[in-house]
Amino acid sequence: MTTMTQSIWRNIVARFASSATMLDMPSQDRRARERAARHRLIIDTARRVAEGEGWDAVTTRRLSSEIEYSQPVLYKHFSGMDQVAAAVALDGFGELGSQLQAARADATTPADALTRMACAYLDFAGDNAAVYDAMFTGRTTLRFAAEDTPPELVGAFEGLRQAVSAVANEADADTLTEVFWAALHGLVTLARGGRLRPDYHRERVDLLIAQFVS
Repeated sequence: MTTMTQSIWRNIVARFASSATMLDMPSQDRRARERAARHRLIIDTARRVAEGEGWDAVTTRRLSSEIEYSQPVLYKHFSGMDQVAAAVALDGFGELGSQLQAARADATTPADALTRMACAYLDFAGDNAAVYDAMFTGRTTLRFAAEDTPPELVGAFEGLRQAVSAVANEADADTLTEVFWAALHGLVTLARGGRLRPDYHRERVDLLIAQFVS
């Protein structure tokens, strides 16, 4: 085979390979969309089951049955239930951050902003008990206050920090925000455990805010 003939054949093969790749691109895009949709379905199903029956009910067998995919398919997306819970928690942090920002948007004073955000935080915890557990009380693979902390966590904390900074004066805003967050979490935990009087919710919030703006 002459050098010219070899060159012609190489060009033909290269063009054929390029055409095959271009033809395969739509199917690759479709598979990527299907994988993303399946990933989303697993997270949403885990959240639904957890909210209705608790996290103990969220198992690979249960999820496989609910979404009608085999357990090996689940493991292609998540290595175990800890990762599933972490994905649900990330959703929760994103939603909490958005709700905190929305609550603060119409505030007229720093105290009003803190009050609105405290109420939004407590409402979120009450309306999404299982998600809140995944975010703050259950075992987690997520890292807090670290260089690789996910942006959803950073955004939720920053929403609180912006409001707390307005009343921080000379105090360290990050530390004061952690104290505010810890106080809110304490209210959530004690109230859910039946350790607080149920009719004094707003009085507790007002007293908490007074400690930060006085």
